[in-house]
Amino acid sequence: MKVKLWHEFRFEAAHRLPNVAEGHKCARLHGHSFKIEVAVEGPVDERTGWLVDFGVLEEAWRPLYAQLDHNYLNEISGLENPTSENLARWIWARMRPALPLMTRVVVHEICVARCEYAGD
Repeated sequence: MKVKLWHEFRFEAAHRLPNVAEGHKCARLHGHSFKIEVAVEGPVDERTGWLVDFGVLEEAWRPLYAQLDHNYLNEISGLENPTSENLARWIWARMRPALPLMTRVVVHEICVARCEYAGD
């Protein structure tokens, strides 16, 4: 049996987008309540009945949360231009080594818009 599991994470952070057109509202410092979804996919272990323990996903997220939560994203290495697209790729690069079954990272910057990233 093959399944896909999703785990949701949240953090608060400020940012500005330095490469938008002059006068664009996102050029100003502002903040978001970010929601991140991480998906893993693969076969269920017949013995445990799990694909992966959710605690493994939480452990992979913990160091990223420490870097992101209540911080200014532009000051984090690799997020100098912290668009949703760049943030999704940044998260992927840092979580994927611990989660080889990860298939997708979704960044919700606001409740009506999201960015999905599934690797290169």
